[in-house]
Amino acid sequence: MNSFPRIIILACLLFLVTVPFGKSQQLEAQRLDNGTMWTFDHPPVEYFKERYGFSPSQSWLDETRLGALRFGGGCSASFISDNGLVMTNYHCAIDAVTTVTGEGEDLLRDGFVAYSLEDERKVEGLFVEQLVEIHDVTAEVQNAMEGKLGDELPRARDEATRAIQERMSVNGLRCQVVRLYHGGLYSAYLYKRYDDVRLVFSSERAFAFFGGVHDFWAYPRYSFDCNLFRVYGEDGEPFKTPHYFKWSREGARPEEPVFVVGNPGRTGRLVSVEMVEFDRDLRVPFTWRILTDRKSILEQWLENNKDQHDAAYFDEIFGINNAQEIYEGRLAGLRDDELIERRREFDETFKAAVRADPELNSRYGDMWKNIAELVKSQRKITSDLYALRSSGLGVAEHVSRAAAIVQWVRHMEMPEHERPNAWKGESADRMRTQLATPLETDPVIEGLTLERQLSLMLDMLGKNDRIMRGILQNDYPEQAAARMLSTTLLSDEQSLSALLDGGMKALRTSDDAFIRFALSIQARAEAASAKQREISLALDMQRERMGRALFDVYGTSFPPDATFTLRISDGVVRGYDYNGTVAPPFTTFFGMYDRYHSFRDSETAFDAMMSGNAFDLPPRWKSPASSFNLSTPFNFVSTADIIGGNSGSPVINTRREVVGLAFDGNFESLSGEFIYAEDKGKRAISVHSSGILEALRHVYKAERIVQEIENAR
Repeated sequence: MNSFPRIIILACLLFLVTVPFGKSQQLEAQRLDNGTMWTFDHPPVEYFKERYGFSPSQSWLDETRLGALRFGGGCSASFISDNGLVMTNYHCAIDAVTTVTGEGEDLLRDGFVAYSLEDERKVEGLFVEQLVEIHDVTAEVQNAMEGKLGDELPRARDEATRAIQERMSVNGLRCQVVRLYHGGLYSAYLYKRYDDVRLVFSSERAFAFFGGVHDFWAYPRYSFDCNLFRVYGEDGEPFKTPHYFKWSREGARPEEPVFVVGNPGRTGRLVSVEMVEFDRDLRVPFTWRILTDRKSILEQWLENNKDQHDAAYFDEIFGINNAQEIYEGRLAGLRDDELIERRREFDETFKAAVRADPELNSRYGDMWKNIAELVKSQRKITSDLYALRSSGLGVAEHVSRAAAIVQWVRHMEMPEHERPNAWKGESADRMRTQLATPLETDPVIEGLTLERQLSLMLDMLGKNDRIMRGILQNDYPEQAAARMLSTTLLSDEQSLSALLDGGMKALRTSDDAFIRFALSIQARAEAASAKQREISLALDMQRERMGRALFDVYGTSFPPDATFTLRISDGVVRGYDYNGTVAPPFTTFFGMYDRYHSFRDSETAFDAMMSGNAFDLPPRWKSPASSFNLSTPFNFVSTADIIGGNSGSPVINTRREVVGLAFDGNFESLSGEFIYAEDKGKRAISVHSSGILEALRHVYKAERIVQEIENAR
């Protein structure tokens, strides 16, 4: 059956299903729930026309695609002049700025301006990529998978993908085969890579992160999260490109349609409700808990060691605070019954459409039952899978070392021809040397980490579990942790060597509490991991089927899940209701100075711990030139659909002009991993294009850069 009759069937079915319940707008609502991260393979031209009265030409779409870039390993960027000038976020460029920082400099703190072309600094190892061609390779990949079962199916897919990538990576282009709709479509994306990238401008850390951890995922916002680079050609001269975004004279305006062009990292929207509920009940709460535990441990250490400024701990707590809020926001969305019900309604509508078509029903009708059974099996092993970990965040270093010793000894007792390569020859020798090195840890951090690890295990497994009885020995977690650490032999080189050389017999007779711990969890942990791999493979295959079914039923009326590949997301510049008041569409520099003065003498405990007021300003911003216009728009929000990976994306208008630079989302947006909820206040936060030029011209005195941007209009 071709796609046209299926669309007719779906339309009739939706009419019959929704009208009695007064839901005539259900399809449109479900389309928006699945977001607006459209691919350039299938741009929604009719949708743009219907929603905004704007019909982009193929030339508009091509130039938009070619003006956008992937920046480094995980961000987005764009060309903003015909002389290779590139715009991205400060937080995407931290490693690059660190790389070009010279002796006696602190460019992250003080910022950087190249006042001449000669001042621009090459960043070794930095690259940007431009998507220059797109080819549909669906038939080739799916034909290779035809008739394959079990492990053979992903193997056939991966082999076909590799063959295409090798064949099409020619003429200086790199091919990446992208899996869209979880396998409903496959596209070959051909990238041109630029390796000579130089720093042109960098904001100061205090200005880019104004508000610090207090303003993560917050709005109203006052952040200059902006850096500029330049691509150079093989001749060592600035790269001449006809494909770039011109700069808007007015910038973003309230209710104006805007488009974010970038590379969103990952979403999980096209899934069944059982998979969403698994995240709600188990995966996300577990991740949030171990992040919260780690943050609490570091805060306690910092509070007790105010005279010690360990940069690694400061950086870690900064990152963990960010991640913790991400998962807190996701959990809030997952626990919103209305949002879960909307996902359930989409499931039911989708099922009904499949079952109304005999051909589709024969291919996909059992899919939801299979997924539900797999998720049920996954729930059964989750306690063991999460509680019996021996590495990763939330696991004490002594536990990790003991588990590694057990693994090493086990492999050494195997015949050499049966061992994996990692456990042979020089690799095994290096590993033994590392394991025989006495373990050195911070006693406070290690003690708190072990205590929280045991508490989590107790909560997940229960006090009557055989493993927990053996570890706790009728003690509370804090008592057991103290006992284990006070008697361990893992900090003694002679004892470590004896354990490593004595074989499994020596391990089984060891009095060390951590070796006994590692031995006690080994079998169940390995069984849970093996079962999880089996379930994950099966779920992946069912999601592949779901992707094909979604594509067969809906075509490209919904965008595929994010895959860190180029997308164009639409929305309008619009404020929203929050905290009993209204957030404005944009903020101004007046607001930034108000927060600076309001918090100047009221440093929070967290700021004191982090050695600086988050609302302080860099020196040059404390007394700007009289020509600086404080009423200039600074940050703004839009209903565009973004997620991690979109950082550094240009925000453009219908004339393909830069009106902003995307850098964050608000707290309400954090449910965006599983649903796009514009009506719940979900917003993308961007630096306003007018604010960028105002700052460059009047505060940084970067007239050369401003003139280049303006002349490129």
